[in-house]
Amino acid sequence: MTKERTGRIIGASFGLTFIQVNAGALPAAAGVALRVLAAAAFVGLLVALRRTPAPRPDAADVAAAAAPAVHFGRRYRYVVAAEAVVGVAGVVIINNLLHAPRATVGWIVLVVGLHFFGLAVVWRMPALHRLGAGLSVCGAAGLVLAAAGAPQAAVAAVAGVLPGALLLGSAWWGMRGGAELRRAATPGSGAAVS
Repeated sequence: MTKERTGRIIGASFGLTFIQVNAGALPAAAGVALRVLAAAAFVGLLVALRRTPAPRPDAADVAAAAAPAVHFGRRYRYVVAAEAVVGVAGVVIINNLLHAPRATVGWIVLVVGLHFFGLAVVWRMPALHRLGAGLSVCGAAGLVLAAAGAPQAAVAAVAGVLPGALLLGSAWWGMRGGAELRRAATPGSGAAVS
């Protein structure tokens, strides 16, 4: 299991969790359908990752040059530690001082989104800025909806289900990019990597 695959599984796991936890606030039929689809997407990703061959030594050089490696070193741990501290502090304030537990999911997603900006820098992966922006917008919108007294289903959909779909979709999108690199690196494929 490569670090890139591990990172994809971690992101997809959070996406699955966001959907499973928040889909219950939606009407029953929609909630069940979304939970089943999310589980199928996650299992499908695991199967796709398992079936995807590891790059051959000559292809590894092409892939390494085209896509920065994911590193779970000290800088990564700093980003995650900051995310955990800010996330927990916000949840404590939201629940105990503001007494607004419906805003919790928006706060969590906002913090998760912001942490992707740090990961984009640490891993030198500018595409994570887009994912971070999308999640941050969903989290901020969830906070606004909760503050405005919107129905729980609206908060859950915007700040829970949609971010889960973004995370799962991002993991799948990354698979697409990896497949293009493998095709380009395969001798006789006719593809070129620029």
